[in-house]
Amino acid sequence: YLIGLIVLLSFTLYSDLQVKVTPAAVTEGERVSLTCITTCTLTDNPTYIWYKNGHIVKENTSSLYSDSFSAADSYSCAVKGHEDLHSPAVSLEVVTSKTWSQRKTLTCSTTSCALTGNPTYTWYKNGQVVTEKTSTYSVYPNAKDSYSCAVKGHEDLSSPAVCVQGQRCNRVTYTKRRICVLKGSTVDISCTYVGYYYTTSTFWFRSDKSTPEDLTRDPGYAGREKYKERWRYKDPSILRITDLTEEDSAEYRFTFKTSNFEWGHSFPGTTLSVTGLQVKVTPAAEGQKTLTCSTTCTLTDNPNPTYIWYKNGQRLDEPTSQQHSSNLLVVWDSSVNIYSCAVEGLEALHSPVVCFQVKVTPTGWEKSKTLTCSTSCLLTGNPTYIWYKNGQVVTEKTSPYSVYPDAMDSYSCAVKGQEYLHSPAVCQCLFNSTL
Repeated sequence: YLIGLIVLLSFTLYSDLQVKVTPAAVTEGERVSLTCITTCTLTDNPTYIWYKNGHIVKENTSSLYSDSFSAADSYSCAVKGHEDLHSPAVSLEVVTSKTWSQRKTLTCSTTSCALTGNPTYTWYKNGQVVTEKTSTYSVYPNAKDSYSCAVKGHEDLSSPAVCVQGQRCNRVTYTKRRICVLKGSTVDISCTYVGYYYTTSTFWFRSDKSTPEDLTRDPGYAGREKYKERWRYKDPSILRITDLTEEDSAEYRFTFKTSNFEWGHSFPGTTLSVTGLQVKVTPAAEGQKTLTCSTTCTLTDNPNPTYIWYKNGQRLDEPTSQQHSSNLLVVWDSSVNIYSCAVEGLEALHSPVVCFQVKVTPTGWEKSKTLTCSTSCLLTGNPTYIWYKNGQVVTEKTSPYSVYPDAMDSYSCAVKGQEYLHSPAVCQCLFNSTL
C-alpha cells in the first residue's frame, strides 16, 4: 500500500504543471517571460526542462525562461526525470502593430569627421549588401532584420548593425574593427551576435577567400587556431590565432546559421595587421648614427610601448631614459657591434639585427677587377648585395662582382633589405693602390 501511495502522489505532483506567460499578448519579436508553475510544492530543487515547438531549448533549476516570441512558436515545460508529464503547450496572442505596415527611413551619418564631395553609401541588411545609394534608405521594418551602412570605399569603417523594430533582430557586433599585433605573438578576435531563431552553427572565415571557409578546416591555421564559442547569451565568440606571421594579416569575419537564416558574408569584420619590429638607421652627429625601433602600425594593446635595446645580444641595462622609454638609440657608426630592439613584455620577439661596417675589396689584373662586398656584421642565410656604379644601382647579386673599371668610375655595395649597410665608394685610383 505504501508503494502505491507514493506513485499516486508523484502523478498528482507533476501532471499539474502549467506555463504562465507575461505579458499575455505581445507584438512579433517582443520578449516574454515564461514560468513553469504547479499548485503542488516541489522538493529537492528540481531541474526544469523547457520545450519550444516540441524541441528542448533549456534545462535549468530556475522555473523561469525568457525568449523573443513569434506567432508560430509554442512552449511547454516538464520536471527532469518526469518528461512524460510535461505541461500543455501554450502559444500567445500576437498583436500586429499598425506601424509595421509603414516604411521607415534610415539615415547614415557621422559626427566625428566631415565628408567631402557627394559620397556613395553601402547599405547592409542582415550582413549582406543590399544597395549602394545616398545616405538615406527607406525600408519596411521587420523584427528579424538589422541594418548597417558604410561610405563606399571605406567599408571597413561601417556602422554597427541596428534593429529597426524591437531589440531581438539578427546582428553581429565586432569587439574591435582593427587590430595591430607583433609577428610571433597571439591575438584574440571576438564578436557578439544575436540570432532571432535558435542558432545551429557558427564559424570564422577570411574575407579574401573566394568562398567563405571555416578557419578550423584551413590547413594554413592547423595547430594555431582555436575557436571558443560562447556558452552564455551575452558572451563573445572568440577566435584565437597563435604564432602570427605577416601572411595572417587579413580581414576576419563571423557568420552564424539558424534553421532558415544565415548571416551575410559581406558585412565588414575585424582587420588584423601583423607587424614585425624594424630598426631604421639614419645619420646623426659626425661619426654617429641614430637607430629607430618602429612598427608598421600602432600596436592595439600597447600604443605607447617601452622599447628595449640589445647590443651583441645582451640587453642594454644602463638606467637611461634613452634606452628604456624611447625608440631611439645613438651609436658610433664605426662600431663593429650588432644591435636589435624589442617591446617590453614581448622580449622574445626581437627585431632583425643591424650593424654598419661594409666595404668593397678589389682584386685581379690590370683590366678586369673582382670586387668583393664584405661586412663584419653577422648576416644569416645567403644575402643578396646591391652594387652601385657612380651612385646608381647596376645589379643585384651575391658577392663577388667582376667589372672593367674606368678611371672615372666608382663602385660601392650594400646588403639588400638593409641598404643602410652601404660601403664607402672605391675608384680606379684605389684599385691601383691595392695591387
